[in-house]
Parts: sequence; C-alpha cells; structure tokens
Amino acid sequence: MEITPFRIEVPEAALDDLRARLAQTRWPDELPGAGWSMGVPGGYLRELVAYWRDGYDWRAQEATLNKFPQFTTEIDGQRIHFFHVRSRHENAVPLILTHGWPGSVVEFIDLIEPLTDPEDPADAFHVVIPSMPGYGFSGPTTEEGWELGRIARAWAELMAGLGYERYGAQGGDWGSGVSRELGVIAPEHVIGVHLNFLLTFPSGDPAEMAALTDAEKARLVSGLQRYDEELSGYSKVMATRPQTLAYALADSPVGQLAWIVEKFKDWTDSETVPEDAVDRDKILTNVMLYWLTGTAASSSRLYYEFGRAWAPPRASTAPTALALFPYEIAQPIRSWAERTNRIVRWTEFDRGGHFAALEEPDLLVGDIQAFLRRLR
Repeated sequence: MEITPFRIEVPEAALDDLRARLAQTRWPDELPGAGWSMGVPGGYLRELVAYWRDGYDWRAQEATLNKFPQFTTEIDGQRIHFFHVRSRHENAVPLILTHGWPGSVVEFIDLIEPLTDPEDPADAFHVVIPSMPGYGFSGPTTEEGWELGRIARAWAELMAGLGYERYGAQGGDWGSGVSRELGVIAPEHVIGVHLNFLLTFPSGDPAEMAALTDAEKARLVSGLQRYDEELSGYSKVMATRPQTLAYALADSPVGQLAWIVEKFKDWTDSETVPEDAVDRDKILTNVMLYWLTGTAASSSRLYYEFGRAWAPPRASTAPTALALFPYEIAQPIRSWAERTNRIVRWTEFDRGGHFAALEEPDLLVGDIQAFLRRLR
C-alpha cells in the first residue's frame, strides 16, 4: 500500500471566495418568535456568519490540524486521508477512530495527545483517524457502493497496511456502524470495539416490550420517537435525494453551515445555542472540511448507500463497550443491544451528547482507556 505524506494547504483564493459568498448571502424570511422550532434562527445564524467571515481564523485552525502527521493512500479505488500518530510508548495499542456525519476528523483532534501520550503507558495508543470515503480530505467518492461494510473492509486494509495486527476500534454516529462492522469482519484483529452510539430496535416480541423498565420505556419515547417525529427529516432527504440537496449545500456556505450547525444544537448537551456544548471555532472548522473539499454531495450519499445496503445486523463476537451520553439522539436498550453484541462494558454519563469527542473529551478518553486496558 503506497502511503503519501499529506499537509493541509488551502489556497488563499478559496478563502477569498468563501468570504465573498458569505458577504453576498441572500437571506430568507422568517416568522417572528419561532426560535429553533423550525430550524436555525436567522438572528443566530447572521451573527455566526459574520464571525465566520470576519473573526474566524482558518489559518490558525489549519496549523493546529497540521501539528499531527497526515497521509493519503488509495484503497479499493478510493483516496483515503488519515492522521497517524504513534505513541512514544512502543507497547501502545493501535486504535482506529471513525467519525460520522456531520462530523469529521476535527472531532478527534483533542483526543490525540491524551491517547498517545498519557501518564500511564498502559493507557497509550498509536492513533489512526481516517476521513471516511466521501468526507473531508478523502475527497468525493467516484462510484456507488461505499456503504458501512465496504468502509470497514477498507479500514481493515488500512490497518494491515500500517503493519497493525491487533487493534481497537472506536466510533460514534456512522463511525459506530463502521467500527462495529470492523469487529464483525476482522475478529482476529480487533481486540475490542468502543462505541458512543448504537441504535437498537425491538424484535417484535410483545414479551420483550413488556419486560422493559419504566426508565427504558421513557428512553424510547424521548429518544427514538422524538427522532422519528421531529429530527429525522435530514436523513430522509439524504437517503432518498442526496443529489438534489447537494446543489444548495455545494453552492452556499451559509446553507452548508445551517445544515450542519442545526445538528450541533439538536444533538448536544446545549441549552440555547450550539456553543453551549461545542467551541464555536471547532464547529466552523468542521464545516470548513465539508466546504473546502466540496464533499456535500458525497458525504450525503452515505445515507443513500446505507438504505440500499441495509440488512439486519450480524452478531458481533468482539468485546464491545458502550459509552452513553444523556443528550444523544437516541439511547440503546441494553437487552436489545446484547442480542447481537458482546457487551462487556456499559457506562452511562450524566452530561454530554452526540458529539462526545468534542463535548466531553476527558470522559470519552477515560472510558476508552478503561475498556481497552483489560484487553491488551
């Protein structure tokens, strides 16, 4: 596998174009007093866009990302961009971290140093953080078929190409599906799978529903039911008409920002604005990775591919840990999760949401270390 060093170097012309587009935004009308109930409020977004145009420093963020070694390679005909940061501790365990939508490798930047250089060598990891096919600097996908299983097979090839025979896998959102599938297809290599997101569904047996505790029933109503009735519109659009949506997102940076920042409000432990939970510059840097790489269409296509390839989950024998944050989109039911997963650790935190690596990095790092420490 040919591996090429990579450095982020965005042309100044691309930043000038972005600023010009932001300045020329054509704003829609808005009903008074709607707040976030119909989507991102205009007042909030106007202020955020003004900061993006005149206050946000991409070059500083670019320098932060470039502090860590990055590479590109080609797997199964697709360019793959990834961070690869080795620990100074030679006995560190390799760990591959996978993001989802609307996330990116930006989510994991603050995890790199705590994972690669902890005080206790028993908690050290060699970290691999790929940009998923169709996302960020992996660039757009060029053919159909890049669903979760194919991505997992690419990750297995990537880890083998880096010389890693035994490794852990971690992920949330789509990254949870990829990480779990990696444990299914490569159980001889994956020592453990750590997830901070897992959807579980009833089997259809009435006795199973009757056996749920009151807390579990409330979890279903507050999670899956709310998601289905109020929050799932984005996924239905991307799963059915991703190309139509992409014209708006690829042409308008404000459209791309609104499409993403809404999720940082709805899915996080935030009270009034997304910045209650996630640093504003990190949100914008995450959005920049979609805008600068032109991956609005290809990142959306993963929803389309997932729908076409969906099948009941195969049983996983890999030791699996769940780190559950209370403001996650939907919480799993443990008995349902145990049907197809070998759950050996189940941790419920009292704060944090869907973007755990950005919201509560210390909690997430500690749980990853505690889980994989026993499996080394």
